[in-house]
Amino acid sequence: MPQPSPSYFQDVERCVDEIIARVGQRIVLGIPLGIGKPNPLVNALYRRVKANPDLWLKILTAITVETPKGSSDLEQRFLEPFVERVFGNYPDLEYAVDLRQGQVPPNIEIAEFFFKPGGYLNVPMQQQNYISTNYTHAARDIMDNGVNVLAQQVAKREVDGEGWLSLCSNPEVTLDLFPMIEAARRRGQRIVTIAQVNREMPFMYNDAMVRPSAFDLVLDHPRYDFRQFGAPNMPVDNADYLLGLQASTLIRDGGTLQIGIGCLGDAIVYFCQLRHRQNALYRQMLAELRISEDADDLVGRLGGVEPFEQGLYGSSEMFVNGFLYLYQDGILKRRVYDSIPLQRLLNEGAITEAVDERTLRALLERGEIPARLGEQEVEFLRRFGIFADWVRYADGQLLIGDAAPIPANLDQPETWAAVVAHGLGNHLKGGIVMHGGFFMGPSSFYEALRTMPEADSRQIGMTTVRRVNHLYGGNEALATLQRRDARFINTTIMVTLLGAAVSDGLESGQVISGVGGQYNFVAMAHELPGARSILMLRSTRESGLTASSNIVWNYGHTTIPRHLRDIVVTEYGIADLRGRSDREVITALLNIADSRFQPELLGKAKRAGKIPQDYEIPERHRYNTPGRIQARLNKFKKMGLCPDFPLGTDFTEEEIVLGRVLKSLKARFATKGDLMKTVVKAMTVGAPPAGALRYLARLKLDQPTGQKEKMIQKLIVSELIAGGYI
Repeated sequence: MPQPSPSYFQDVERCVDEIIARVGQRIVLGIPLGIGKPNPLVNALYRRVKANPDLWLKILTAITVETPKGSSDLEQRFLEPFVERVFGNYPDLEYAVDLRQGQVPPNIEIAEFFFKPGGYLNVPMQQQNYISTNYTHAARDIMDNGVNVLAQQVAKREVDGEGWLSLCSNPEVTLDLFPMIEAARRRGQRIVTIAQVNREMPFMYNDAMVRPSAFDLVLDHPRYDFRQFGAPNMPVDNADYLLGLQASTLIRDGGTLQIGIGCLGDAIVYFCQLRHRQNALYRQMLAELRISEDADDLVGRLGGVEPFEQGLYGSSEMFVNGFLYLYQDGILKRRVYDSIPLQRLLNEGAITEAVDERTLRALLERGEIPARLGEQEVEFLRRFGIFADWVRYADGQLLIGDAAPIPANLDQPETWAAVVAHGLGNHLKGGIVMHGGFFMGPSSFYEALRTMPEADSRQIGMTTVRRVNHLYGGNEALATLQRRDARFINTTIMVTLLGAAVSDGLESGQVISGVGGQYNFVAMAHELPGARSILMLRSTRESGLTASSNIVWNYGHTTIPRHLRDIVVTEYGIADLRGRSDREVITALLNIADSRFQPELLGKAKRAGKIPQDYEIPERHRYNTPGRIQARLNKFKKMGLCPDFPLGTDFTEEEIVLGRVLKSLKARFATKGDLMKTVVKAMTVGAPPAGALRYLARLKLDQPTGQKEKMIQKLIVSELIAGGYI
């Protein structure tokens, strides 16, 4: 039975009227995480409920992104031109603005299951309404919260003469919700689904494509198009690079890769590129930095340092910008297929992606297809490109182009000869190099996806979060074959000396981000043959001029329990914890801790009786200091390696320098003594030198008015001089 066509709207207020008419005055709105939110529709609905106390609204979502605002006059001077240039007409979500100002009315509630990292640390309403859940359970939890409105931003395109919508950046939860919503409707629940078309969104194929009839309402007018939120690449520092270099040695050619967004992911991609394109230089860095000195056996067993001849397959809840770089460099090129027989034969090397007589014979000999073909077998062979498109099945016969029908029996010599000569394809079809649940990244990433040739775009499979993050539920056999030698690489905040990881919150109960998919990927690494979980963390964190260790004895909150400990990487080394005793885990983590904190950590382990009283940290691991990192990388930075922005940037040259200057000033202002020294030093600055004028002009401080602006100008010039920029 054909599905009814959706109702189309060109006015957002009329669309809101229809929503209320269909579901009533109590609205539970589910919207995607990240950039898939239909901001104009959400804002219109929010305003309507805010103005009418008889209405009630609950919003269920995750990762609410906001354009940066700046908390001081100087930060605003820096950010405003950048925001205008990079974010353009992106409309901020009004509920996020009100959350910051404590102005959300009592008839509105916003609940998220993953925060933009650190975004709501000091916002009580969000801390109270946070829903802790695995990403794979998000659809279930949204339904359990009584969702009755599901809204999403979509792209639209005509494909093969038919109109399609694409869930583009966010099919991951929506595809899981569709069947749940239909089941709820059969039980009598009123639920309405809305698509808001945005022509700025990249159109993604495969599972992300849905018929317009998948939605009840479609809001479609160009005035509601807007530029997508582009998360700018941030600078990669020395510690990030050493982390990325080490992680890159654990990735096996021909394997599977999962990484996340941010500096550490960018560093991994950079060194995968270097390993592939300039292998001799990559090996030189490893040798001179002595990265693998204690991990040669581990790298040999689990990873490698050779170029990626077979290539990688990406399976990551977040399709980040770095994967696109790996694809363009010919690293992300191992295709997987939605067929257990084909994937098994490919993994074993019994067939290749090139189709010939041996492909067909292997399928026959393994019993994957019968000699006497039926319509189902012929369709399978055509779908994956083993049979050419011009081969058809009809009443027990094969039709190859315009030739006379022949028996659909491969045991007959004439049939075999005709199929081999005229009926085979050239290459397997339908291969996917990247499965992702959602994407987010810089503006250049979206533009690349928008302009990507269709043949390339079809190799990216945006799909459900359960398919990407989950192993079981009917997907296990195929996922196990596809995700061979998987390396699930995630970041964490702290690791205890017994191997537990703290990734989403503080022991106070405050939530920094969320569990997301991390637990699923860590657990999956222990289930899949040949897979490993790699948790990366910087060994220390800084608050002002005070440093603290991110390797701790224990902590009052855990994201990943210690029985799932696997591989941990800091800038100082790699610790293989899987299957190790507590004593071995402690010694391995002490070796990669910052040396300023090793004695205290060792003392706590000894007092707890978890390590021998006479144990001493080996001599070679007692010099883990930031200064040593700087010295070790300087040579390669002078060679032009390890740039601040390895995957490009939206910042101008002046903005990059000013960003460093403002960061330095913020650190100096953190303590009263350093603040006074900084101010006194700035007072000695005379007229701005010519080299400073372009930086001052960018901040509108080239012609200061009043004592405050004159003082700020001196501070900026002083830092520019101290940093060697002028």
